[in-house]
Amino acid sequence: MTSPRRAPLYLAGPTGCGKTAVSLALARLVAPVEIVNADAYQIYRGLEILSAAPGPEEQALCPHHLFGTLDPGEENDAAEHARRTHATLATIPAEALPLVVGGSGLYLKAITHGLAPTPKGDPALRAELDAEPLETLVARYRELDPAGAAVTNLLNRRYVTRNLEICLLTGRLASELKSAWAESAPQIRAVYLQRDRADLDARIARRTAMMFDAGVVGEVERLKDLSPTAAKAIGIREIEALRRGEIDEATCREAIRLATRQYAKRQENWFRRETAFVPLPLPADEPPDTTAARIVALFSLDKE
Repeated sequence: MTSPRRAPLYLAGPTGCGKTAVSLALARLVAPVEIVNADAYQIYRGLEILSAAPGPEEQALCPHHLFGTLDPGEENDAAEHARRTHATLATIPAEALPLVVGGSGLYLKAITHGLAPTPKGDPALRAELDAEPLETLVARYRELDPAGAAVTNLLNRRYVTRNLEICLLTGRLASELKSAWAESAPQIRAVYLQRDRADLDARIARRTAMMFDAGVVGEVERLKDLSPTAAKAIGIREIEALRRGEIDEATCREAIRLATRQYAKRQENWFRRETAFVPLPLPADEPPDTTAARIVALFSLDKE
């Protein structure tokens, strides 16, 4: 008789809160566990230091998926990451606990809630659009959906054509339709790690210093032909300014620390609205093993 597949556990939290350490502690407590990445930047090769991705020794503890699997020149978005995640979850053995870990709220929501379906392509309309120059398509898309155009790679004809097609077929904004959710309240097991503001700020400051000690400037220097998605990673713009001599290292470090703090605050605001994620406040001195034990008890993982 085939064993029932274990439901995934979703582990979220702001950048710097200690998700990786807690995920590895969970892997030790309730093995077998397979960890799936839900971070927008840890999926890229060559951004390991900048994105604070789990290192080789950490990944050796249990199977890890969707870490360092994309070239930095490749596009990624919430819909595509959700597709990759569900395809990965289907390959995990039934006896293993799938642990989906990340702080990218939109990506996690696309995975857990599902995106509303967009219309199928219309061959006649597609033929009409394919006959137009890219500049014309971009102008039409900007006119119909300015917000969507602002976050789309307008040099990618496939993206522009598809988004314009959605607008024309539905009479709605592609950006709005593509962010609608298939399920409003899915039954999932999900926890959101919370830290006191001063504690989180101190952790972010330490992580920023560790990035520089680990050689993050050289890592960014080696990056070539970044996709618009990868180029948004915090630290790239600041380190490029350092390399051009526009700022010194101390200013660069402070700029990255501040940008990371601001991002963490946006993450906190996002997950504050997500009722499917159970908030779990963490004392500053609580070790990851203790946090993991609390999560095990919260979801009765030891009884599965």
